[in-house]
Amino acid sequence: MDKLLVIYRKLLLEYGPQHWWPGDTKLEIIIGAILTQGTSWGNAEKAINNLKANGKLNIHALKDIQHDELADLLYPSVYFNVKARKIKEFIGYLSVNYTSDLDLLLSKNMKDLRGDLLAIYGIGNETADDIVLYAANKPSFVVDSYTRRIVDRVGINPVGQGYLDYQRIFMESLPSDTALFNEFHALLDKHAARKCHKKGPDCKNCCLLELCSTGYKSVYN
Repeated sequence: MDKLLVIYRKLLLEYGPQHWWPGDTKLEIIIGAILTQGTSWGNAEKAINNLKANGKLNIHALKDIQHDELADLLYPSVYFNVKARKIKEFIGYLSVNYTSDLDLLLSKNMKDLRGDLLAIYGIGNETADDIVLYAANKPSFVVDSYTRRIVDRVGINPVGQGYLDYQRIFMESLPSDTALFNEFHALLDKHAARKCHKKGPDCKNCCLLELCSTGYKSVYN
């Protein structure tokens, strides 16, 4: 869909490259994807820093750490008890099925990798695609609430309202390119935070105004 590429180019011109995802290692990216569920990246980052400071941001340490100790370290990330279980479940799955070899898991083809991730407690579509795109470097487009908001407002209508319906718009309309998907997702999040707010979007000063049915009506009607 040409409209998506135009949106991408306008956002890139407006904000520049975003250099996502924050994380020094593949494991850190995965843990970050779990920890950012239901909270801001800033809170997730504080929890990651706790893990680093205590020498727990590695597979063997996360396998051996007790739940309560892990939950305490994850406290800044909100829902820390649930997230401690999610991390333990991921590490346990990796241990049992891939002898704790993260690269072996991430080397699977995209469809099988995504299926494996979705089989793990606490990993849904968005988190799975975060891991596939940013840790495994495979082209699976990430859809979050910001993506949905912008897609709906600009007037690109998915067939349904489910996660895969929104993802399909991008996957079928854009070149299957990891770098493009990475940058586009980051730019959509940036735009939602800067202009396309949940309440009170700044349509008048939006770089997508001419493409956006909602914004155009708001400003010119």
